[in-house]
Amino acid sequence: MQKEKAIIILTVLIDVLGLGIIVPVLPFYVESFGASAFTLILLFSVYALFSFVSGPFLGALSDKIGRRPVLIVSLFSTGVGWFVFASAHAIWVLFLGRIIDGMAAGNLPITQSYLVDIARTPKERTTNLGIIGSVFGVGFIIGPAVGGALSSISHPLPFFFVGGLATLNAIAALFFLPESLTHIDRQKRIALNPFSPLVSAVKDRPLRSRYIAWFFFGISFSGMQSVLALYMGKVFGFSVAMVGTIYTGMGVIIFLNQTFLLRNFWLRFFREPALETWPFLSNAICLLLMMVPSIPFLVSGIVLYVFSQSLLRVVVASRAAGIAGDRRRGEVLGIMASVLSAAMIGGPLLAGGLFDVRPFFPFAACSAAFASGFITMKFFSLTTAGNDE
Repeated sequence: MQKEKAIIILTVLIDVLGLGIIVPVLPFYVESFGASAFTLILLFSVYALFSFVSGPFLGALSDKIGRRPVLIVSLFSTGVGWFVFASAHAIWVLFLGRIIDGMAAGNLPITQSYLVDIARTPKERTTNLGIIGSVFGVGFIIGPAVGGALSSISHPLPFFFVGGLATLNAIAALFFLPESLTHIDRQKRIALNPFSPLVSAVKDRPLRSRYIAWFFFGISFSGMQSVLALYMGKVFGFSVAMVGTIYTGMGVIIFLNQTFLLRNFWLRFFREPALETWPFLSNAICLLLMMVPSIPFLVSGIVLYVFSQSLLRVVVASRAAGIAGDRRRGEVLGIMASVLSAAMIGGPLLAGGLFDVRPFFPFAACSAAFASGFITMKFFSLTTAGNDE
């Protein structure tokens, strides 16, 4: 394995481990402030709002000055955001912490750009991005158990721990992570208007359908992320420990899918254009299964959903990065992050509002969003250049 790849994988692992720690315990921490479920949804949305502003800017900035400095600053800011969140004495401080973290939300698109920079072939590009997915799996295998243990000691402790991990991550990157970008564009103009990336996305004909489908993906993914723990608690009576166990199982599936199946099954027997289209439909079907108030249907839906969703994230990002080329890669992945963030502003609000009406309504709406993504990719996607196949 390349030294650079090993370092960036460790960087992503520490970052994702923090995410795995906080996701299962976040709803219960917020409830300790006497906040409603809707407040929890707003915390997801405010993070997405500020990610929407920062993502394209940080991605384009990494094209201009390099991946390394932008990633280091982003990681330090993430640590600050979690320290503020953990130190909260009032609900408004919780929002401040999420705003700081959202403004630094360049970690994922920049690490994606880094791994694509060092890839030598399109297949290696997709496999490298799959590594991020497998690291997500490891984070969700280990993280929930660590988060549950730390939360049993003190509610804020998991968030202090995650802030410490992010800070150590930034220090490690500062000393050990080399620059990956060989074509730094010092003359690149960076738009400060947060809406200009969306305007660029609309005008970008080769990528436009992917951006639209990615928006539908974001609506569904963020909606499900925001209510799934609440749904399992309210409809099935699952405890914090049980929810953590389920998230751990999801992590195992992601790890297996990205580590072994991506290279040895999916990329071996299917072409990438099919792999960035049909999982939209399978995700829609999985969410309909999860609507049924039956544990076997819930488990079956979650298992199939995690397989489809984790595959889709990698292939769509890989195809977009390949189409973008060396000089626009950070910008395009930043735009994708912005499109995802825009969807994540509305997705939790939609899911939260529907959850208050009927707990299974968010699943129907998110299934419809995935179906819309499938239609967009199947019937409106343009054929890309042959050198990306």
